[in-house]
Amino acid sequence: MSWMKRGAIALAGVLFLATAVLATWEPFIASAAQPGAARAYSAEIIRDEFGVPHIYGTTDADTAYGVAMAHAQDDFFTLQDVVAMARGRYGAIAGEEGAKIDYAYHLIDARGTAEREYPNLPQDTRALFEAYAAGLNQYASEHPDEVKLANLFPVAGIDVAAGFALRQPFFFGLDGVIGPLVAGEDLRREHGPDIPGFPRPALPGAEPAPQEAATKQARTLVLPLGEDAEHLGSNAFAVAPKKSGGPTTLISNSHQPLRGGVAWYELVVESGEGWHFAGANFPGSPFPFLGHNEHLGWTNTVNTPDMIDVYQLELDDTGTRYKLDGEWRDLESKWVTLPVKIGPVVLPIRREVLRSAHGPVIRNAKGAFAIRYGGIGQLQQLDAYYRLNKATSFAEWEAQLSRLAIPSTNFIYADKTGTIAYVYNAAIPDRPEDANVDWRSVLPGERSELIWDGAVDYKTLPRIVNPASGWLYNSNNTPFTAAGAGSDLDPAAFSPVMGIELKQTNRSRRAYQLLSEASVLDRATLERIKYDTAYSREGYVDRMFDALEALEIKGAPEQDSVYRLKQARDLMLSWDFTADNKGKADAIALLMIRDFMAADYNNKPFPDVAEKLQAAADHLITHFGRLDPPMGELLRLRQGGLDLPLDGGSDTLRASTTWDVAEDGRLSLKHGDSFIMWIEWGPGQRVASRSIQPFGAASTRPRSRHYTDQMQLFVDHKLKPVRFWRDDLLAKASNRQIVTSAR
Repeated sequence: MSWMKRGAIALAGVLFLATAVLATWEPFIASAAQPGAARAYSAEIIRDEFGVPHIYGTTDADTAYGVAMAHAQDDFFTLQDVVAMARGRYGAIAGEEGAKIDYAYHLIDARGTAEREYPNLPQDTRALFEAYAAGLNQYASEHPDEVKLANLFPVAGIDVAAGFALRQPFFFGLDGVIGPLVAGEDLRREHGPDIPGFPRPALPGAEPAPQEAATKQARTLVLPLGEDAEHLGSNAFAVAPKKSGGPTTLISNSHQPLRGGVAWYELVVESGEGWHFAGANFPGSPFPFLGHNEHLGWTNTVNTPDMIDVYQLELDDTGTRYKLDGEWRDLESKWVTLPVKIGPVVLPIRREVLRSAHGPVIRNAKGAFAIRYGGIGQLQQLDAYYRLNKATSFAEWEAQLSRLAIPSTNFIYADKTGTIAYVYNAAIPDRPEDANVDWRSVLPGERSELIWDGAVDYKTLPRIVNPASGWLYNSNNTPFTAAGAGSDLDPAAFSPVMGIELKQTNRSRRAYQLLSEASVLDRATLERIKYDTAYSREGYVDRMFDALEALEIKGAPEQDSVYRLKQARDLMLSWDFTADNKGKADAIALLMIRDFMAADYNNKPFPDVAEKLQAAADHLITHFGRLDPPMGELLRLRQGGLDLPLDGGSDTLRASTTWDVAEDGRLSLKHGDSFIMWIEWGPGQRVASRSIQPFGAASTRPRSRHYTDQMQLFVDHKLKPVRFWRDDLLAKASNRQIVTSAR
């Protein structure tokens, strides 16, 4: 054998060995979890006719164990992704996109937060998380063929808590700060109202204030939310008996991704310790985040207060120290290994993670920037959500909110007594008002007095209880339009340093108008409002149409491209401003409007109207051979073998927000109306509710009859009954099982 052949064989052996190592190294270096002390759990899982699980346990911990088992039965695929995120290993499953999440996990010190804060939580709260982890471990052990990643299980309660620490700050836009800083880009930050002035926002139906959409985060890096974060949105409504003519009504209409780590999972929980709640959670949670118990309920929408501050640090010549109050301090430095799956191998990518007294630090070509955000290093939301689930009165419920343990999101509340409330919940940083800085700009990092600690007092937040109008709503708009003329709050009463947004959405304009015009808000009226598909010609919609009307199309009229563009413009200008799947222009309007909405929401440059019109026209001609196909042929709800037409637009109350473009040119919905819950407390009656999901309870189980069984109802604007009460459930039960763990 020649030396060249021997060398080739040796090289092949080395390459084979290297490939084998890269394919197998990651699970071996992953730190093993240390589950809590073993104990036995038992829960009963009863599924209704739609497969929605109702989990019963003697103790709350038993029920939490059952929640994990039931959810794993329906969607263990997604639960594993969430567990991998919570352990900094998602890149080993999802490649580069997963590695971005793992980097954020280390950057914000999610694990360190859990290790510091989890032991300080009340014992009964920790018991919930240990039981939930036990359920995940048991399912993984019993179904090893479904496990994606070696050594991912067992997990402990602290691992589940780390997942909360990771996701917590991204709901108010931390990804939109990390992304540009990592890329070395300028932050797109709205400067908002000047101090001391604080101009009143435009009410729906009026011209927008110059500071409208005053959110400083440019959401350019999708992280743990697992969604197209530029198009966040939700609707929430509460109506008092005096306005409904009967029941107290709460409508939950959160817009989340239809799949993935923050897709809603519907469930009902009940225990012998008084926990009884119907609603929905995200994968990785032992309790619902919204819904109702016998006495009260709430829902959420995303708000965008100024929760994040960025500081530019002055570094010394070595780049390892920063100046604070005239003294040099060492940057904390830690090197982490990010697993990045590429094909059959997992590459170990080393990254340095830095921290200063301010918080996480990102270094780029423009310098070093520290980040500090509301709720940093805190984990009390795990306890607060649990207590909210078990509250029996408005006073008990608000006592939990007043802790500001849940860093952000609006809360819309209603209860059996007829009380309705709106709370602009946010752990807004308690910034010194006399600091003589613009908190919406990049701050000087050398001044320690700018490193605030803690949140503003709960009493300083916008809050409305039992407005004279009899109704409340939020559609990701300013809290200063929430209850109608005469009931809304005055923005001048709130400090501009808090950075409360002044924006309006099309959904908020429409909701405000329709709610204000209605003499009674009974079920039929509220259904028309909830499923409204209209746009107001205001804000970015008006600006887009002004540009269309002024558009000059140059070129010879006989040219096909010029002729087509003129046809497309004329078709758009004939649009009736609804996305109801009836008008000839609905399809082209659907394609046009989303990017203009996104620019308005995120302080981005306004798109070129001719460019967007051309792209929409080309798409329709290419895939449908015409500019005016029915919108329902374009926009689809797809799962398994079902392929159904949809209505609604990117910023309508019936929301079809974002989509994937399929090979056939159809738009497959991925984010918008998702879990809808309609709750009523009738006079002298026990609570009753209805709900719907876009697909079904078993969202990743194609062989299950509950994989697609809610799709037609969802498309038809219909809801199904929630089997909250045990007698009602047993009459409709489709499956019943006892799950137990070994001691």
